[in-house]
Amino acid sequence: MPAEDVVGARLKERVRSYWEAEPCGSDHATASEGTPDYYEAIEARRNELEPFIPQVADFAGAAGKTVLEIGVGIGTDFIRFVRAGARATGIDLTEHAVALVRRRLDLEGLDAEVRIADAEALPFADGSFDRVYSWGVLHHTPDTRRAAQEAIRVLAAAGELTVMLYHRHSWVSYGLWFRRALLGGRPWQTLATVLARQMESEGTKAYTVAEAEALFVGLEELSVEPFATPYDRSMVGPIARFAPRKLGWFLVIRGRKPT
Repeated sequence: MPAEDVVGARLKERVRSYWEAEPCGSDHATASEGTPDYYEAIEARRNELEPFIPQVADFAGAAGKTVLEIGVGIGTDFIRFVRAGARATGIDLTEHAVALVRRRLDLEGLDAEVRIADAEALPFADGSFDRVYSWGVLHHTPDTRRAAQEAIRVLAAAGELTVMLYHRHSWVSYGLWFRRALLGGRPWQTLATVLARQMESEGTKAYTVAEAEALFVGLEELSVEPFATPYDRSMVGPIARFAPRKLGWFLVIRGRKPT
């Protein structure tokens, strides 16, 4: 195995271990894990922090369509696709997340496929899904470019892709750099370095609009749009209100696969 592949594999294992221990959003619930109250608290908090997700994801419009979610986490978005009538498949790198989503489906009497898989090597044939969706996941895998191309590969002709990646030139990135690099006595550190070392799992990346566009080159109707979030305001306070969209922490990428 080439040296870069060995390094990537080791990093991916550390990323997997991080999210295995703490599924995304699990800190938003105080109820016992796997109970209805646990899931309800996480979903309520998600709606409060990211109220634009239903509009962006268009859960209702997925009815009757085959949908793949890459990185289901606790399943807050995945369950809404299933509730809407999508023929949904979800993958995650961790056993913990898959077990939590399967439990959630059982509690609601819903049926969908959820399995452990790697975003960089999706176990599906070309053109398998009408929609591919991934929210805040692909920037954690070591080879995000490969994961992006995999997402496009399994998308059917005229299929729709929606992905959220972190935005490098954002209030969150600048605030983190100010706190951890400048105030930490390391002003020479780049935004990318600070994010890779300080933001969630090791190696986390964030992208410019142009870089995000390049990851998904080949899609039609491609758009990359910054979204402001409460995370921006929590990092730098009221000043975030002066540029709520341009410096938003989320980059939402949408496009359609050519026919």
